[in-house]
Amino acid sequence: MNELIRVRNLSKEFGNKNTRVFAVKDVSMQINEGEVIMILGPSGSGKTTLLSMIGCILTPTSGQVYLNKREISGLPDKQLSAIRKKQIGFVFQGFNLLKSLTVQENVEVALNLNGTNGKEAKAKAKELLTEVGLGERLGFYPAELSGGEKQRVSIARAIANDPKIILADEPTGNLDSKTGQKIGSLLRDLAKNDKKTVVIVTHDNRIENLADRIIHFEDGIIQSENR
Repeated sequence: MNELIRVRNLSKEFGNKNTRVFAVKDVSMQINEGEVIMILGPSGSGKTTLLSMIGCILTPTSGQVYLNKREISGLPDKQLSAIRKKQIGFVFQGFNLLKSLTVQENVEVALNLNGTNGKEAKAKAKELLTEVGLGERLGFYPAELSGGEKQRVSIARAIANDPKIILADEPTGNLDSKTGQKIGSLLRDLAKNDKKTVVIVTHDNRIENLADRIIHFEDGIIQSENR
């Protein structure tokens, strides 16, 4: 497999001299194309901070993030924004759907932001929602959906612009075990069928069977790794 993401000696601290806290401490790891990686650890362990640095949302205090062997951690905000739009899809625990828009319109917004509009955006949104099993829910609003359906919408939105990487922050945290397995399986299918690289941070060990590698993370550092 080809290397897609590399993290080298990555650290993130918050606060000043007297209140300084390291959320992530000197972390190094490699993620290959098509892998499903699970970063498993308790709440407050630094998992989301690590994911945010990989996803160009947070700037590291020290260390480097490489994408396709190009260092991206020190790039200007404009370039980081372009990378997020074109190469990274985000899935969040809280779904982050726009309540006033329909299911289809929520996905269309993501397409609009990257230059796809009108009939083309409508057709693409319908195609994506059908792919995640929501072809009959296009005109529904988020309030009319179950938690699992909302997460499927957020996944359709995340893959709208065909990113290479999907970063999922506690994607099953608000779901029951059966629904969580379905969402985890959907993410795995995207990796294996569509050649996406999926990184999931979670404390939900119910879905660890879906990962190619599990990285146990606690107190801002990698404790162990299982294949």
